[in-house]
Amino acid sequence: MHDLAPLARFGNLVASGLRDVTHDPEALDSSGFWAVVADFEGHLTCARFDDVRTEPVPAAVPGRWRGPGAGDWTSSLDRAAYTSGVRRIREHIAAGDVYQVNLCRVLSAPLPHPGAADVDALTAVLAHEHPAAYAGTIRLPGHGVEIATASPELYLSRDDLTVESGPIKGTARTAAELLDKDRAENVMIVDLVRNDLGRVCVPGSVTVPALMRVEPYPGLVHLVSTVRGELTEKAGWSDLLPATFPPGSVTGAPKSSALTIIEELEAEPRGPYCGGIGWVDADRGTASLAVGIRTFWIDRTTAAGPVLCFGAGAGITWGSDPEGEWRETELKAARLLALASGGYGADARASDEYGTYEESGRTA
Repeated sequence: MHDLAPLARFGNLVASGLRDVTHDPEALDSSGFWAVVADFEGHLTCARFDDVRTEPVPAAVPGRWRGPGAGDWTSSLDRAAYTSGVRRIREHIAAGDVYQVNLCRVLSAPLPHPGAADVDALTAVLAHEHPAAYAGTIRLPGHGVEIATASPELYLSRDDLTVESGPIKGTARTAAELLDKDRAENVMIVDLVRNDLGRVCVPGSVTVPALMRVEPYPGLVHLVSTVRGELTEKAGWSDLLPATFPPGSVTGAPKSSALTIIEELEAEPRGPYCGGIGWVDADRGTASLAVGIRTFWIDRTTAAGPVLCFGAGAGITWGSDPEGEWRETELKAARLLALASGGYGADARASDEYGTYEESGRTA
C-alpha cells in the first residue's frame, strides 16, 4: 500500500503532492494547506500538501473497493458488556460523578484483499450511497493513516477569528421517535461546548445561533446545534485544540469525569473514531474539522493482518435504557457496515446480519 500516493479529499476539495508531516499543532498557524487527523487519544498528524484543487469525487466502480465479509465483523464490546457499561454509567450518574457519558465500541473485520484496499475507493462508495456533509479521505500510508469518513458532524470550523462547532446529540429512526432524553442530552453537550470555546474566545462572544435542529440523514435523524464564538487574537491552534478536544459530543459532561469512565469501560482505544478529521488552510485562516464519527480506518499493525475498523456509540444519561442504547449503536453502524462489506450497489438496509456482533465479538 505504500505505492499509493498520499492524498487528502474533503468533498470536492482534493490535495496531493505531500510536502511534509508533523505532529506539532503550531504548524497549523504557519503556511500552506494541511490535512489533519487527531485520534481520540490525542495523537495529532498534520500533513501539508502542495497541490490543492477542486474536482468531483470519482464515481464508485464495481469491484474497486473489496471490503470484509459481511459476517466477519466483531465488536470490542459485545451486547452483554455494552449494556453492563450503560448500567455502570447510570450508577456513576446516581452517585453524582457525571451527567452524561458517550459509551462506544470499535467494530473490526479482516481485509480479504489488503493489497487492493484503497480507502479512497471506499470514500467513492460512501459518497454514492451515503452522502455526508464532511465526507472525505486522508491517505498517508507511510504514516499509518488510512481513513474514509462519512461524518455528518462539525467539530470545528474557522474563518479568521470566528470559530464554530456543530454538536450532534440525539439520534432516532424518525423525528417522532426522538425522546426527552435526546433533547436533554443535546442541551448538556451544547453547554459543554460553550464552556470549551469560552476558554479561547473573547468573553461574551460565545453564542448558540441554532439549538436542536432536526436533521435527516440516511436511515436516521439527528438533533444538531450550532455554537459560535470569536477567538482572542492570541489564540492559535495550539490553544484551540487543547481547549476543545476531544469533542464534547463524543465524551460527556463533565468532560474530565466522562473521560475517566470511558477509560474504565471501553475495551480498546478509539483511534481516529471520535477524534478530529479535516483540513486547515493556514494561508487563508480557514478550516473545517469533522468529528470522526461514521468513519472507517485501516489498521495494518495487528498480528492477524490488516483490518478495517469502524466505531459506534451512544450518549448515556440517567434516562437511558441499556437495550435501547445498544440498538442505537446498531442503527448507526448497520447501513455503513453493509456498504463497506458489499461495496458499490450493496443492499444497505439495516438487517439482522449486522445486529449480532455479540456472538463473535470480543469482550472487555
